[in-house]
Amino acid sequence: MDIKVAKFGGTSLADAGQFRKVQNIIQWDETRRYVIPSAPGKRYKEDTKVTDLLYLCHAQLQHQVNFDDTFNKICDRYLEIVTDLELSLDLKPYLIEIKSTMEKGASLDYIASRGEYLNAIILSSLLDYEFIDAGEVICFDKDHSLNLELTEKKLQERLSISERAVIPGFYGSLPSGDVKIFSRGGSDITGALVARAVSACVYENWTDVAGLLMTDPNIVKDPKPIQEITYRELRELSYMGASVLHEETIFPVLDAGIPINIRNTNAPECPGTMIVSYADPVAHSSIITGIAGKKDFTVISLEKNRMNAEVGFVRKLLTVFENNNISFEHLPSGIDTVSVVVTDCQLENKLDKLLDEIQQQCDPDLIEVHPNMALIATVGHGMAYTPGISAKLFTALSNEDINVRMIDQGSSEINIIVGVENDDFERSVEAIYRAFV
Repeated sequence: MDIKVAKFGGTSLADAGQFRKVQNIIQWDETRRYVIPSAPGKRYKEDTKVTDLLYLCHAQLQHQVNFDDTFNKICDRYLEIVTDLELSLDLKPYLIEIKSTMEKGASLDYIASRGEYLNAIILSSLLDYEFIDAGEVICFDKDHSLNLELTEKKLQERLSISERAVIPGFYGSLPSGDVKIFSRGGSDITGALVARAVSACVYENWTDVAGLLMTDPNIVKDPKPIQEITYRELRELSYMGASVLHEETIFPVLDAGIPINIRNTNAPECPGTMIVSYADPVAHSSIITGIAGKKDFTVISLEKNRMNAEVGFVRKLLTVFENNNISFEHLPSGIDTVSVVVTDCQLENKLDKLLDEIQQQCDPDLIEVHPNMALIATVGHGMAYTPGISAKLFTALSNEDINVRMIDQGSSEINIIVGVENDDFERSVEAIYRAFV
């Protein structure tokens, strides 16, 4: 029988009503055998996520401030869910144990992880699935990096004797047994690790959006949804600011060729977006797959006669950046020119020193600095086989009197990145979208 792994985000498990929706989704498909919950998210706009309340508890403990009121809010939230679901589960012993451990000086990782831990206990009771503590099966090394090999081994051993289980997301354990969390959003990674371990036919990631959209709905009204997208296209878009999944989610399932299906808990009838491997054919209704971008870059441009004949020029240039602990985003170049694109935050209080060292080490004929830049990526596998894409894109920008300051096309030919002024960012995204969709 095929196995599906289903991860549910915080908004999907924010209250008892949302828990019921999750219950129905699981019961609709018996192949959904392993479930990974996040901690309760916001129930309404002004609400506070449980994980944020847990972080607040830790801060209060660190500053020796009474945390009872904050912890009681957390308790009330969970007890209300249990009561509204009419479960026979007695959650109070768990809450008492957690508070006692916190008072004894529990780590931030332990405290922050309890949101997922408690939600998984409730969900396992509701579904009548086995509860498996993530600390038993998600393993980190002493240096706090994920031990993928040991994690996969432990998951396979444990899940081979558990037909249906709920495993809390977001955390695992160190060799010492202490709790270790992923970065925020890490429940996505837990789900991907479980999917990989059980060779799932699909990894379902249930959230509050009906899949990925072709661009930011805050810029373009009602952008089209993306039905299918490859891992490579998603990587390009997420790198440029599009965010639905934790960026590390893709890699545990990528090698295994397991597709990810982004679904909406509030609209389960919607097929959502299917993220497939590089090799799988994808039939897009549009030449492009999506548009994403970010503001606040600086472009440092160098010009030097016969640069192409100077062996090691780019190495010397990048060594200056490395010595100043500055990473670059893009490196477009010509025969006598090269530009380094850097996020503004990396250049704080470093620009003058950086320019002096570039002058000393590289001796360029000209250095120009272009601040307040935005980068926009237009991504799609269909672009590589369709003539006139660049002309269409630049005509759209020209028609809006938008000046393109930088052009960078990857060797894979699945994306074109343009640099524009920060003030032109939103208009540029709209213009590109209208040109292709």
